[in-house]
Amino acid sequence: MSQQHSVTSGFAQPELQGYHSHVYFDADTFEQAQALCLAAQATFPELVMGRMHQRPVGPHPDWSCQLAYAPALLNKVLPWLAVHRQGLTVFTHPISGDDLRDHRDYAIWMGSIRPLDLSIFK
Repeated sequence: MSQQHSVTSGFAQPELQGYHSHVYFDADTFEQAQALCLAAQATFPELVMGRMHQRPVGPHPDWSCQLAYAPALLNKVLPWLAVHRQGLTVFTHPISGDDLRDHRDYAIWMGSIRPLDLSIFK
């Protein structure tokens, strides 16, 4: 067994179809979150902005807006969100085909880590 194989054998990479970044907000930060999501859409034309959900949706405990984009944009979108989120919480996860792992194991958080309802994936 080569040294390269022994070092990387435990780190299999799932095939990723894309990423979702969920911008969390409430009634007081709705306009701030909407402005951030619209600016992200304008900055990255390939990014798809979802609806501004004014209620918890899916596993998300807070109001949120989903930003969907290809894997090639991650290294551009993530730093842009980090610089421009102005205190908003942003939850990012890959799309690998395994929703539970995507939301639980592969999560990237900016701001407060919020409790997700992962029971919907079991």
